[in-house]
Amino acid sequence: MTDARRLVVPVAIVAAVLLFLLINPWFPIESGSTLSTIVTVAFWILAIAVIVLMYIDSRDPAAPMVEVESPRFAKYLFGNTRAGLFWLPIRLFVGFAWLEAGYGKWTGTGWTDGGSALLGFWQNAVAVPDSGHPPITYDWYRSFIQWLIDNDAQTWMGVLIPLGEMAVGLGLLFGALTGFAAFFGSLMNMSFMLAGSASTNPVLFTLAIGLMLGWKVAGYYGIDRWLLPALGVPWRSHVEAPRPGAPPAPSASEPPAAAATG
Repeated sequence: MTDARRLVVPVAIVAAVLLFLLINPWFPIESGSTLSTIVTVAFWILAIAVIVLMYIDSRDPAAPMVEVESPRFAKYLFGNTRAGLFWLPIRLFVGFAWLEAGYGKWTGTGWTDGGSALLGFWQNAVAVPDSGHPPITYDWYRSFIQWLIDNDAQTWMGVLIPLGEMAVGLGLLFGALTGFAAFFGSLMNMSFMLAGSASTNPVLFTLAIGLMLGWKVAGYYGIDRWLLPALGVPWRSHVEAPRPGAPPAPSASEPPAAAATG
């Protein structure tokens, strides 16, 4: 057993305990306290360590491969090139939504001309009303948005966000690195939702998750049909195994069986 395999389980258990301390509703740690900060930082360090240890273990050629078999239809939906026909309309829908959103910001006002619209969105998001729920639920994300405001990040993010949205849209429309495009699209959806904006983000986020799961075939009817094999992710046909009881095919080195004589 490798060192990575021995360490990953106890590290993951400690990370789970720290997460429980942060989110449990019965005896929660006071938000914003020193203890809360220490536990949060420790959890993220251990969570990253778990991912690194799992990656090291996966690279070990001696590590046993224990895999849970997926349902046949799930394997077909996420791994068969014909399933690209299912993902094609989803890809186009999400792609056009991102391209339209990005182009509207790029050609409109308040984004590329200083980011005033983005700044107003951030200021509304970090506001904490006297009664009711604030737009942002998590304090760490409110602090992050406030840090962006304090550093005038809207001046460059007002340009970056429209460019990113159009890049995601074009990647999905043309089926170029579909999995990556869907990932960055979902990341922006999550950022908008964390800031309290629903709009179309929940729908686009859900569809993006499907496109990421089907990354191997979602862009098959697009540039990925040639791009992914060129990058080293070729498609190949599945060769059926011989049926039980069927005689094995003779090898080229074996002489033909002698004819029976009567």
